[in-house]
Amino acid sequence: MVRHMFASSISNLLMLFFSSPTAQEEPHMPGPASNDPHPYIGMWVTADGNIRQELLASGRYDEARGNRQSAYQGRYEISGNHIDYWDDTGFTADGYFEDGILYHAGMVMYRQPLQ
Repeated sequence: MVRHMFASSISNLLMLFFSSPTAQEEPHMPGPASNDPHPYIGMWVTADGNIRQELLASGRYDEARGNRQSAYQGRYEISGNHIDYWDDTGFTADGYFEDGILYHAGMVMYRQPLQ
């Protein structure tokens, strides 16, 4: 029985080290050779323009609130229409995209047209 438990533990460790990476390990962003930016990259704003969140191609975001530029900064990952945020201070949040609208932390944000 001890031999079976030992073999099982070794097997679990091997699976841990040699399994394929999970979706959270790497952002789902275009590679450096890609000329087509991800469709969600760009500036997202609330209807009143008070909150402005820029999703950068590097997998980082920069959020301004009112007259406070860069109020929040961190990284994000997109998988399908879901987005996860990790603020540099340790705060986490998520959201989703639907019909060209970003729903994030109780806010409704609209894509600002590219200029």
